[in-house]
Amino acid sequence: MKVLVTGAKGFVGRNLCESLKTIRDGKDRRERYRGLLPLTVCEYDVDGTREELSLYCSEADFVYNLAGVNRPEDPADFMSGNRGFASELLGLLEHHGNRCPVMLSSSVQASLEGRYAGSAYGESKLAGERLLRDYSERTGAPVYIYRFPNLYGKWCRPRYNSAVATFCDAIANGREFHVSDPSVELELLHIDDLVACMLELLLGNVRPGPDGLCQAGPTDRATLGEIVSMLEGFRDSRSDLSVPDQAEGSFSKRLHATFLSYYGEGSLAYPLRANRDERGSFTEFLRTPERGQVSVNVSGPGVTKGNHWHHRKWEKFLVVSGDALIRLRRVGLGPDGRPFPVDEYRVSGSEPVVVEMAPGMTHSITNLSETDDLVTVMWASEPFDPERPDTFYEEV
Repeated sequence: MKVLVTGAKGFVGRNLCESLKTIRDGKDRRERYRGLLPLTVCEYDVDGTREELSLYCSEADFVYNLAGVNRPEDPADFMSGNRGFASELLGLLEHHGNRCPVMLSSSVQASLEGRYAGSAYGESKLAGERLLRDYSERTGAPVYIYRFPNLYGKWCRPRYNSAVATFCDAIANGREFHVSDPSVELELLHIDDLVACMLELLLGNVRPGPDGLCQAGPTDRATLGEIVSMLEGFRDSRSDLSVPDQAEGSFSKRLHATFLSYYGEGSLAYPLRANRDERGSFTEFLRTPERGQVSVNVSGPGVTKGNHWHHRKWEKFLVVSGDALIRLRRVGLGPDGRPFPVDEYRVSGSEPVVVEMAPGMTHSITNLSETDDLVTVMWASEPFDPERPDTFYEEV
């Protein structure tokens, strides 16, 4: 299959082309895309020639028309840039007798309703839609029209046509920004969800609705104020070690992934505070209100740590380097009036084993080496709270 993508260097085009290339190159091994192979991706953008575009139009099996003008100096260029290029593209397809399917990227502004009434950009997009519909009626070629809401995701250009991209870039890199009206609500579509829907076109799994429009989703709704507040929370998570909501399908998960992609070079690392003493160190890594705390514990040669227990908190120990002896004992006395027996586990970083510290069991971990540090990843069911430490000393 040969796929032509116009506007290939733009936000949507770049994400779509990279996804197509992973299929083309066998990096996306999902069975559902096998039928598209062999796959050729023809990328066309504003710096391409008419001869190139004509060749692509003569050979294409599917066309994604993502080319368009977003912020011209002269509003009149909206019509010439959006409707004008679509007319040229469809003219070349018709010239070559190529009736392959064509997808058009339009905009919700084409509705010309509400705050979009009188939008020059919306009028140019609506004109492009009409042009495509007329082309389909005249030639019989299948057409697919998507009215995109506010798009966001990696590689979107800040200070151009996306408030989310502008806020992400500013908050991640300490730049100034302005929110004119925090109460303005946006309908938002993540680029990965859009691309997934667009790939379904190649599989023949998309049918336009009664209005002739195709739907991409899922979408979310959030105000500008809510978006900025979430982004500032993502930034602050580096210092408070919190993990934003990563529930599958959540707006928070999509927005957080987007935010991370806007950190500049040299800004993707941040320091942690290691609590050190003569025994080694303890470094908290992550904190979550619902999924507990992750830390890294380093014990010097021969050092024993722990010898305490918890009422409600429980933990998982995973030795990743070195050899250790983990010992546990139930607190109190057994039916015979004697201390409960000690439960022992010898573990090594060479053969990963998780040992759980159950509530009501005092526990310790000892580095068995006389020369090397012991490194253990520790997960606790709740972050440490100095006001409610739930940690009580008792030797195993």
